[in-house]
Parts: sequence; C-alpha cells; structure tokens
Amino acid sequence: MTSSTRGPRRGDTRKRIQDVALELFAEQGYEKTSLREIAERLDVTKAALYYHFKTKEDILISVFEDRTRPIKELVEWAEGQPHGLETKKEVLSRYSGIVMDAGPIFRFMQENQATVRELSIGEMFKDRIFELMGILKEPDAPLADQVRCISALITMHAGNFHLQDAEGDPEEKRAAVLEVAVDLVTQAHAGQGKK
Repeated sequence: MTSSTRGPRRGDTRKRIQDVALELFAEQGYEKTSLREIAERLDVTKAALYYHFKTKEDILISVFEDRTRPIKELVEWAEGQPHGLETKKEVLSRYSGIVMDAGPIFRFMQENQATVRELSIGEMFKDRIFELMGILKEPDAPLADQVRCISALITMHAGNFHLQDAEGDPEEKRAAVLEVAVDLVTQAHAGQGKK
C-alpha cells in the first residue's frame, strides 16, 4: 500500500514543482525567480527541490518537454492518417484542446520572450509548430495558402491567449477560435483544388 502511494506522489511532486515554478516565472519573470522562492512556495526545503531538479532551467525544460509531448503525439497520429481536409480539421480540433491545457506555457512564452530565445525551449516549441505546419499545408501550396495555414496556428495561440480574460464560457471561446482556424485551413485546402 505504501509503495503504490509513493509512485503517484512522486509524479505529483514533480508536477507540483513545475506548476509552482511556472506560476512564479509568470508572476515575477524567469530571471527574477530563484530556486529558494520555488521551494518556499512549495513549503519544502531547497534540498528537497534539488532532489527533483538541479536548476530552474531543468524545471523549465521539463515543463516544455511534458507539455509539448501531446503536440508530438498529435503529429505522429496525423502522419498515419490520409492527408486530407478531414485529417487537418481533426488535427486543429485536437490541437485546440492542447492549447487550452497549455495556457500557462503560452503565458510564460509571451511574458519571458528573452528566456525562451536563450534556452533550448524556444527551438523545441518551434520544431513542434513546424511539424504541425507540415500536416496542415500542402508541400507545393501557393504562398497565400501557406500564410493561411500559419495564420490558423497563430489564431489558435493568440485567440486562446487573448480571450482567456474575456467574459464568456471557455468552451464557447475555444470553439470560436477553432472555427476561425478551421476556416483558414479549409480555404487553403480549397486553394489546392482539394475536396
């Protein structure tokens, strides 16, 4: 009984550290947040925190790896599907849920752009977005249709980020953003003579 509670507890501790660190990074900025402050907010010793993560960069990288894994899984799923409009719509629908769940990451990226550029996390995220773009656009798409596909992803990121504080049902806001993104990709797909 004890060993079964330790496994989930360890995982919960890691997630708790990530959540608290991300919260502090958003509040104070990455550079101004120390491991000591993260430990204090968690109500643990710095040594206990150090057991899980040696540096705040380790924490941040683990957050990005964990929270961008669903994007990688989505790309892998999509690569096994027919490359058509229905697959693209499903990718956008699933990605919409990923973006909603990753709200704190997008806030962090918006508010800590210099850190994102300096650390490997910016490249990691950019690679995931390029992989998604490969699914959404046709290889020989005209430039305007490529822009539509890029705009669909930007719409999902910016729309969810900027609508988070707007009044209204979160699911209705997500659906509105998704509708616009799907419209853009549908227009791009139609531009290729696809049905």
